[in-house]
Amino acid sequence: MNDYIQLRINLSPCEETFTDILAALLAEEGFESFVPDATGLTAFAPVAVYSQESVDRALAGFPIPSVKISTESSVVEGQDWNKEWEKHYFQPIVVGDKCVIHSSFHTDIPVCKYDIVIDPKMAFGTGHHATTSLIIEQLLARDLNGLTVIDMGTGTGILAILAAMRGASEVVGIEIDPPAYENALENVVTNHHPEIKILLGDAARLKEAPEADLFIANINRNIITGDLGSYCKALKPGGTMLLSGFYEADIPVIMQYVAPLGLIEEGHTVKGDNWTCLRLRKPDASVK
Repeated sequence: MNDYIQLRINLSPCEETFTDILAALLAEEGFESFVPDATGLTAFAPVAVYSQESVDRALAGFPIPSVKISTESSVVEGQDWNKEWEKHYFQPIVVGDKCVIHSSFHTDIPVCKYDIVIDPKMAFGTGHHATTSLIIEQLLARDLNGLTVIDMGTGTGILAILAAMRGASEVVGIEIDPPAYENALENVVTNHHPEIKILLGDAARLKEAPEADLFIANINRNIITGDLGSYCKALKPGGTMLLSGFYEADIPVIMQYVAPLGLIEEGHTVKGDNWTCLRLRKPDASVK
């Protein structure tokens, strides 16, 4: 049987960073998939690996004691998990009537110039989050022909795939979560862009990637500020960096880390509940 335990965790207050931390802690205890929302996180683990002790260990590792946490669990009987995920959590997305993101199971799909097929298999990165849409809009608005693009935290590979479709000559996606990494490998093949290079790991893997004309990181504020120096080293002089995964109110915090690196703020866009995409440029040393 492929029965699962569904663990609901309610957080007060709830922030995206908090649900990211909990997902990472639960992944270490055998949980396989996560659905964050405005009030907490729903996590799924096979019955065979679930235990209350594993949940207690994960929650004991949560580093913010001021957050109130409550949990409840239930058994979800075995079923076709991919179909259930498609039906409940992944509906087609249309961005700017130019790009549609959908599953291979979807049939009622509008015709768009860029048609991306994503079978997420309960991995992060279906494209529904406002931050993903913000970066998609940037990719649709830019000339990517011949550019080298790095997509840090590529998830299911949506942004990397769109960059390749838009004419980028070399695209590298880096993903730290093994299930999402495996899914990204499948998705780049499904979309007929097997030339996209997907690497498993964190910012340390940037040393293996070519310098980028365009560097994308849609992760969260804490990871971005911690790794921004590595991101900057991976960006060509004159190149552009798109950062998302945080709120407009977080921009001053981000800029405290940006300033010592010499990156220049070019502006930002906002969507949904004040999620933002910050645009930065690395000065070209040859321009005086």
